[in-house]
Amino acid sequence: MNVDILWQNFLSQIKEDLTSLAFDTWFHDTKLHKLEDGKAIIIVPMQIHKKHLADKYSSLIIEKLNDITGTNFDLDFILESELKQKTQETDLSTNQQIINKGVPPNPFQSNLKSKYSFETFIVGNSNKFAHAAALSVAENPGNMYNPLFIYGNSGLGKTHLMHAIGNYIIQNSNRKVLYVTSDQFIQDFIGINKRDEKGTNFNYVDFFKNKYRNVDVLIIDDIQFLGGATQTQQEFFHTFNTLYNDSKQIIISSDRSPDDLKLLEDRLRTRFCWGLTVNIFPPDFSLRTEIIKKKISAGNFEKEIPEDVIEYIASNIGTDVRQLEGSITRLIAYSTIMGGVEITLDLAIEALKDFISKGISEKNDVHRIQKIVSEYFQITVEDIRSKKRSSNISFPRQIAMYLCRNMTSESFPKIGTEFGGKDHSTVMHSVEKIEQEIKLNSDLAKIIDKLKKDIGDTVVN
Repeated sequence: MNVDILWQNFLSQIKEDLTSLAFDTWFHDTKLHKLEDGKAIIIVPMQIHKKHLADKYSSLIIEKLNDITGTNFDLDFILESELKQKTQETDLSTNQQIINKGVPPNPFQSNLKSKYSFETFIVGNSNKFAHAAALSVAENPGNMYNPLFIYGNSGLGKTHLMHAIGNYIIQNSNRKVLYVTSDQFIQDFIGINKRDEKGTNFNYVDFFKNKYRNVDVLIIDDIQFLGGATQTQQEFFHTFNTLYNDSKQIIISSDRSPDDLKLLEDRLRTRFCWGLTVNIFPPDFSLRTEIIKKKISAGNFEKEIPEDVIEYIASNIGTDVRQLEGSITRLIAYSTIMGGVEITLDLAIEALKDFISKGISEKNDVHRIQKIVSEYFQITVEDIRSKKRSSNISFPRQIAMYLCRNMTSESFPKIGTEFGGKDHSTVMHSVEKIEQEIKLNSDLAKIIDKLKKDIGDTVVN
């Protein structure tokens, strides 16, 4: 039986024995890799799943697999990253054996991941230009923006867009598409220097050229890792020229712009700029919120995740899309482990305390404002972050919130978090109150002006 069909059958059966929350948290994102040698190798999304499934659900899993297959299997839970590493090691070993026999491996696997599509890519101000450019290339490969060079920090969606282009082209044409990382390109190139049992490398040279030059679309990820590999750069230069001259589409990604790839040859960096270079910027608060909501919607979680929790995650987890998505999985798992308790802002703060962006420090702008306001009103920073409601503390706190909102780029939820986990509506109320007071009270206006001067120009506007 096909393992995908078998696993869908397994999931539909085990779902009947579990609560919806337990199933969504622990089984929804699992996959059966294969059954071999009496062992079921199951792919899980996070490290916590490995232990929890083994400790709590192994007997039930074995029982259900026995019902379906008539065989008892030992269980092996593995992360996607671990499986990928094992697969690469196996492929390298197998390819070496094949090379030694003088027979090249199959060069026409696209390596694309079907889950990455334009439909599942969430568009916002920070990535809409890159998205539009990618779609244009997908609709007219080899003619629009060749090469397409996409750059930006890790976790912003470069790889998603590259796979989306490849998947779109395959679905709408009969073109050959190849996706590889620069590491894989290097490994394949190294193989050219190997010799078969006859003392020649002709078979592997032919394999390499056929794999990389007999395609319609070449997608190569993380090109920056070619830096320092001089001979590999030379080969990529020739591969690039061959494809470009034949009007084949080339798509490249990097964590920096072509001009900043100082370890690559000038002739390569020049060619990267022949087509279109696009930057993916970190997602703003609005886009981060949409990404989180999309993850929640796709997960069909039984428990509702309140808006203030979503805003807290969007404000604090950073800009890496993988971390944003992972924070939801972590939060759901934490709620389940804690006995299925209601998901609240306090629970989210506790569950994600080790997940919070390193950007929050005592030297950030919000903390700087808190310190200066506290010193002016002769209270402590701990007071201003506390839940105390006495007027000698609550009024300076409102002023500090007002200054944070007007002198930094932080969102209401982020400011609320810095003030002891206050709700964003509390921050909004404080800001509005001080705005109105300034109009009516000239003494307060002077105090605000003095505090702004003390805070200085080091705060980001």
